[in-house]
Amino acid sequence: MKMTGKRMLAALLAACCMGLGGMNARAETEGIDVMISRMTLREKVGQLFVIRPEALDTTGKGGYAMLTDEMRAEYAEYPSGGFCLFSQNLVDEDQLMYLTSCLHALGPVRPLLYIDEEGGSVARIGNHPDFSVPKVLPMGSIAKTGRPEKAKEAGLTIGAYLKMYGLDVDFAPVADVNTNPLNPVIGDRAFGTRPKLAAQMVTAFLSGLHEAGIAGCVKHFPGHGDTATDTHLGYAESRKTWEELKECELIPFEAGIGAGADMVMTAHIALPNVTGSGEPATVSSLILSEKLRGEMGYEGLIVTDALEMGAISKEFTPVEACVRCLAAGADILLLPVRYQEAFDGVVRAVEMGEITESRIDESVRRVLALKERLFGSNANERNE
Repeated sequence: MKMTGKRMLAALLAACCMGLGGMNARAETEGIDVMISRMTLREKVGQLFVIRPEALDTTGKGGYAMLTDEMRAEYAEYPSGGFCLFSQNLVDEDQLMYLTSCLHALGPVRPLLYIDEEGGSVARIGNHPDFSVPKVLPMGSIAKTGRPEKAKEAGLTIGAYLKMYGLDVDFAPVADVNTNPLNPVIGDRAFGTRPKLAAQMVTAFLSGLHEAGIAGCVKHFPGHGDTATDTHLGYAESRKTWEELKECELIPFEAGIGAGADMVMTAHIALPNVTGSGEPATVSSLILSEKLRGEMGYEGLIVTDALEMGAISKEFTPVEACVRCLAAGADILLLPVRYQEAFDGVVRAVEMGEITESRIDESVRRVLALKERLFGSNANERNE
């Protein structure tokens, strides 16, 4: 008898004791270095992009909920390191499991599959009427219990059904501290207004994801909670100094990093009292390289927030955005505008010496290391 929905989820929850654990360890293995040495520049650049499946559809025939032959051919020319799924990519349980198996089969290096599944209002699967999964409360409601074990339970529940459907990475938990009542975008997506409690909740949620075998991403660094505008639409800023951020916004991120966060997602917010400019944190080497990597000691993957968002797309061309993010220290370029144009632009930037190939290799190494931890040693084998 076919096991789907809640029955399969219950079985998977019971089997999730092995988990990922210790996922923040740097994994520069000899095998990965050999793999990188055999990759073409286009293959390496592709590993740094995460796109929607429909970005491969150049025919206008659809491509939201399935892969077409034309999309597979486009992937051969414009490979990506991963795909992010949204509500329009989901039909029902059988379709999603088929889609994820097809996406994983694209090669030669297996793509990672991402989704925003935070619980509450941001849950692509959890809020879909044709999926039978447990409903997870908003993180703000979980924080009100004051019990980190509830956050771990939420992470494990979400992680289990993501694993069941073939997903690899959850763009969660939100590590922002919701300190500004005028904030239009964070709200109860965050674990409340108290940074130390939020830190406990973030680490607990990550622990649940890891036990389920799902990678987690703390977002939106260095904190989107004290802004009054939405970066989806345009410019947003925090007027805090770095010292002020360290006393509040950075506390949950520090905890998440200490708990083995696989990824840190950047916010497109400006920090004029830190950087001295109005540029978004996503394109700031001071924020990403000097502060996050240098001062905070983070060694994992840095992923941009979606580059199609107004705070970036209204200020930079697709190529400018990607090149500036890489130069600042980002590893993964999420949802660029006009993927093929952005891809070719990054390749040209390397060929012209604007970005060094060793800089590309540095990020590819981190991507492949995560794939090896998630998929095992066969994840990065090339089909020669």
